[in-house]
Amino acid sequence: MESIFHEKQEGSLCAQHCLNNLLQGEYFSPVELSSIAQQLDEEERMRMAEGGVQTEEYRTFLQQPSGNMDDSGFFSIRVISSALGVWGLELVLFNSREYQQLRIDPIHEKAFICNYKEHWFTVRKLGQQWFNLNSLLTGPELISDTYLALFLAQLQQEGYSIFVIRGSLPECEADQILRIMQVEQQQRPKLIGEDEAQRVSVQQVSEPGHTADEVLLDEDEEELRKALALSRRGVEVEDEEADLRRAIQLSMLGGSDPSGAVTAGSSHESGSSEEAVLTAEELRRRRQVYFDRQQAQHSSSAEKWRSICPSSRWSSRTTCMKSCHIWASATSSSAQPT
Repeated sequence: MESIFHEKQEGSLCAQHCLNNLLQGEYFSPVELSSIAQQLDEEERMRMAEGGVQTEEYRTFLQQPSGNMDDSGFFSIRVISSALGVWGLELVLFNSREYQQLRIDPIHEKAFICNYKEHWFTVRKLGQQWFNLNSLLTGPELISDTYLALFLAQLQQEGYSIFVIRGSLPECEADQILRIMQVEQQQRPKLIGEDEAQRVSVQQVSEPGHTADEVLLDEDEEELRKALALSRRGVEVEDEEADLRRAIQLSMLGGSDPSGAVTAGSSHESGSSEEAVLTAEELRRRRQVYFDRQQAQHSSSAEKWRSICPSSRWSSRTTCMKSCHIWASATSSSAQPT
């Protein structure tokens, strides 16, 4: 494999890589291919000028960009064909009627050039074996004789245009070596950049103190903290509501006990599990203190909102705060005789 010349992708110079991988050497540079493209542009201009340099068609042609190259490094099929013509090579469309009528088995050809949109790559026979020399791969990919026809058919289904190389390719070291020996490939080459992407992913997961779940949840950490804060607030509100419900329940029990005394668990009031007997008068007093404290807190909150939004209209019994609604219901219940 080391003897096989394989030029990897740089920028958009896939046409250059395709030609050099086909010829197995650094035969063409971007400058040389640009020179060929400029010659083709000049030939096209001269043909258009034959119809008159004052015509609308000629003026429109001069305003259009080159169809043979662009600033990204793309070169057209005409540039590739002209470059191969220097070596006495020509291109034949693989799925053309003329070629298909020849009924030639692909394994008997020498090489193919494949094109999809603006990407070019070479499939060439070296010695007795076929190799995919796509510049997007990290290295040459071995293709078996039985798989070659299927590989080309798959490319056609994906929209590739395939050209057969006709003529004598220049001698190369890889071809000479592979004529007397064959290579085996244990692992197929990957796309360029695939290893780096996997390495970055593994590095993020394997950092000390971090797990895969933590890496995935990093983006949601702020939202999680907000949710926990809201949860704590909800727990506090629920605790206050629970206190109020207990007070209301004690009030109702106090009204139904003919003896005027109520037995209740006092763990919430005193922090112990001992029971205490409350008289009706003591119960009313504690309940009134609780309601007064709640009303004072809500009044303070209302004053704060009035200072922020002075134009708003406020009502102690119609505030949107949930605790104020509970307080209003509780005061109505406490107004009943006990």
